[in-house]
Amino acid sequence: MAGEGGARGGPGRRFGWLWAAYGVSAFGTRLAFDAFALIAVLVLDAGPAEVSLLAATGPLVGAVLAVPLGPWVEFRRKRPVMIAADLVRCGVLVSIPVAYALGRLTLGQLLVVSVVVAAADITFNAAAGAFLKGLLTKEALLVANGRLEATTWTTTMLGPPLGGAAMGWFGPVTTVVADAVSYLLSAGALGAIGAAEEKPARPVARSRLRAGELLAGWRYILGSVALRPLFLNTVLVNGLIMATSPLLIVLMVGPLGFAPWQYALAFAVPCLGGLIGSRLSPRLVARYGRHRVLRTAGALRACWPLGLVFIGPGTAGLVLVMVVEFGLITCVGVFNPVLATERLVRTPTDRVARTLSAWSASGKAAIAALTALWGLLAALVGTRTAIALAGCLLLATVPLLPRADDGSGSEDGARSDGPGDVLRDAVQG
Repeated sequence: MAGEGGARGGPGRRFGWLWAAYGVSAFGTRLAFDAFALIAVLVLDAGPAEVSLLAATGPLVGAVLAVPLGPWVEFRRKRPVMIAADLVRCGVLVSIPVAYALGRLTLGQLLVVSVVVAAADITFNAAAGAFLKGLLTKEALLVANGRLEATTWTTTMLGPPLGGAAMGWFGPVTTVVADAVSYLLSAGALGAIGAAEEKPARPVARSRLRAGELLAGWRYILGSVALRPLFLNTVLVNGLIMATSPLLIVLMVGPLGFAPWQYALAFAVPCLGGLIGSRLSPRLVARYGRHRVLRTAGALRACWPLGLVFIGPGTAGLVLVMVVEFGLITCVGVFNPVLATERLVRTPTDRVARTLSAWSASGKAAIAALTALWGLLAALVGTRTAIALAGCLLLATVPLLPRADDGSGSEDGARSDGPGDVLRDAVQG
């Protein structure tokens, strides 16, 4: 499948179907934001410990289960894998309203569904990244990633409020049904892409998956001069930002006395920054280059969260949260499309699925671990102090960003520290 683009180097019609699939499934996911936690509390009378277990364990176990799927996806046609992942997510999600209607829903079922959905998410994203690289030219990748990023922030802004209203009007499992339907629609959009996709050939025939292949994604990332600092920076930054999210809920809705709708408003309105950032990203890259935009936006996104330490009650506190989140999300909106493009450009075609799978699994595991750790830390030193510590550590991640452009701007297969070459050759052989 040769890279293609539309008029004037645009992504083209086939990307339009991929974009539609992503958009409808992303909107369904945002409609069902925190649906499992709400169902656990409202239907199953779960306590804080059980809700925390559900929030952390599902994505973490799902990430572990997804590890062997990366090498499996690498040497298969990507579109059938994406469709299968959509259908699997649809099927397991449908089991929840069915069990609810029969009065058989349990916390264990929610946990199993959460694990399967997390593993399918990682598998889908790994296949989608590899498919996107083969579908588009290098010049069209940044435009496409910018559109996907804008869609992410649009659905993040609209989905949770609409989902909350739908649950209030139609019942606790309504948004889960909508999420399941969204994956079915996504599978249909992927089927409409059409055109045959060549099956990737394995370099060496193997009768079974070898242990080296399971680690191939991490070995390539850590052996790459360009990707290693971006990987370490991104995993730590995302983990630290997400680790403070539950603490901010506790602080705002608890001691500071904000109503739940005010908390939702404080994070919905700043999503406009994601739209702005994703629209600016290609223009900034065209003017300043990928490396400078990555380093500047990456550094700026680490500076904002420390401002949350100073949040107080009332209108001033609400405005402060909105300003901080708007600045953070705008920088993330600029950074993420450039990162996604850089990662695809610098990864050889026969390693994209394994690399993205390893990256995504690491991110989910880091978020789960840091969220649990920061919960314990808050219990020991206080919520505001724990948020401040996360903010300071975020500033310390800036040196992990690439210090200089290596000038290649292309696949990074031959540019690595010495041991990385040996490791990658061992994986290939």
